[in-house]
Amino acid sequence: MIERAGAGPLRRLVVLRHAKSAWPVDVADHERPLAPRGHRDAPAAGRALAEADWLPDLALCSTAVRARGTWDLAAGQWGTPPPVRHDRRLYAAGPSGLLAVVHEVPAEVETLLLIGHNPGLEELVLALAADGLDDTLERVRKKFPTSAIAVLSWRGTTWRSLTPGTALLTSVIVPRGRKRT
Repeated sequence: MIERAGAGPLRRLVVLRHAKSAWPVDVADHERPLAPRGHRDAPAAGRALAEADWLPDLALCSTAVRARGTWDLAAGQWGTPPPVRHDRRLYAAGPSGLLAVVHEVPAEVETLLLIGHNPGLEELVLALAADGLDDTLERVRKKFPTSAIAVLSWRGTTWRSLTPGTALLTSVIVPRGRKRT
């Protein structure tokens, strides 16, 4: 495993793919809402983040309806949600576009939540991770499904220090909510 011995505080990028979306006819992709399963899984993602102590200092969220819905339902599981910035640049962005937005995050933020879309999120996680604990890298390479959460850690004085191959992929989970009966 590659050692992460950079300068600065331990930082964490928590990547959350939006929950399952619906595919209504005659609705633009940006406006697609969450599907019933997404309405169950997004709160489960919020609970998983709280239980693992991965709550962010700041959240960056795509402006797409399904991403905003994921944020609202996940953050609704926390006592006091952190500030959120909805950024149109995160919609349909590739890894370099996503990373450009991340690089703008203030240095005082130590844990950042990024909510967006595939394939960009999956490609970003794989680009940033020089190594992973257990089978995390293989799991992301195989599939990064809706509501999946990936956690990357590294040391750096600013978010600009996060560059390809500098992070350790510490966790990958896919929380699922249960149907109401």
